[in-house]
Amino acid sequence: MKIHGIEAIAIDIPLKKNFGGSTYSVLKRSTVITRMRTDGGLVSEVYNGDNREHGREIVRIIRDELFPLVKGMSILEGERIWEKMFPLTCAIRDRKTLLEAIACVDCAVWDLVGKALGRSVRELLGGFRDRLPILSIGGYYMEGKTHSDIGREMESYREAGMAGCKFKVGGLTPEEDARRVEAARNAAGPEFMLAVDANRGWTAPDAIRFARLVEHLDIRWFEEPCHWYDDAAMMARVRQAIRIPVNAGQSEITSYGVRRLLDAGAVDFVNYDVSEGGGVTDWRRAAALCAASGVQMAHHEEAQIAQHLLAAVPHGTYLECFADPDRDPVWQAMWVNRPAVKGGVFEVSGEPGFGLRLDEKMIQRYRAD
Repeated sequence: MKIHGIEAIAIDIPLKKNFGGSTYSVLKRSTVITRMRTDGGLVSEVYNGDNREHGREIVRIIRDELFPLVKGMSILEGERIWEKMFPLTCAIRDRKTLLEAIACVDCAVWDLVGKALGRSVRELLGGFRDRLPILSIGGYYMEGKTHSDIGREMESYREAGMAGCKFKVGGLTPEEDARRVEAARNAAGPEFMLAVDANRGWTAPDAIRFARLVEHLDIRWFEEPCHWYDDAAMMARVRQAIRIPVNAGQSEITSYGVRRLLDAGAVDFVNYDVSEGGGVTDWRRAAALCAASGVQMAHHEEAQIAQHLLAAVPHGTYLECFADPDRDPVWQAMWVNRPAVKGGVFEVSGEPGFGLRLDEKMIQRYRAD
């Protein structure tokens, strides 16, 4: 089975309101769909990422730079395919966007391998379990939002079948954000998993102060607590000073970056994102590093792919999604055969490859070209 053709489609879907965290705004849902074809007629169906600025450039890189390198190669040569593409990062260019394009191609290859063998990607990677707990990302900053609104938001996630919420912090003072988290915990109850995510919003002293204010609220992890420019050293300092586990890795674009966090003693969880970091092939390397270091694997969003990765390994933890219908139309409507969430649990697809079927009418409506 050799790679014969490829189609990449950038998708942009406007959102009804701003779903912003401490350091960013989100006004649209973007992704890239990759349909790679083999000479035997198999076609991949996979989508990756949420790059809201460079979707068209990712498509161009896939079409003009990556596909010519891998055309004619066997889909069973995944490591060789990856090694053909990765040297492009040595040039002076936007490596993050390039790695996202590589991720699209790499995930398409894994999807095709699964379809060729009649096995899910979860099975190809180890098949440790077939279900995972799932949480919703939430707690967004919105003008006029009250603590009562936060309470109603938590209740909506429980009603949607979520096991927990990853709650946005880092945009206010530690004291103000601690009060928001306390409102969420009071509304959600003690059995609801609650994590917090500062999106690199604080200095180490502020992160430590915040953590000590919320430690009694049974926080599962504290994600990306510190500013980007010295995050590994600052997170190691935070981790040594608090009792809440620290989670990071989504901002890394290679497994080498994950190793940097491990060497610094900065993390208890790693949420390396397959769509940011060059695909399943490099995610697997990062997961092996974490297993050897006694660090658990989370995953930044991307449940359509992360379901297979986290379920494949013993140290996989929670899936993430957006239960708010307005935040992620791809999750809510474009992924037409998405398994239902029940009792906080997501049943991993057992169909070959990633097992995704997408709504063609939505694709044609929202394609960015």
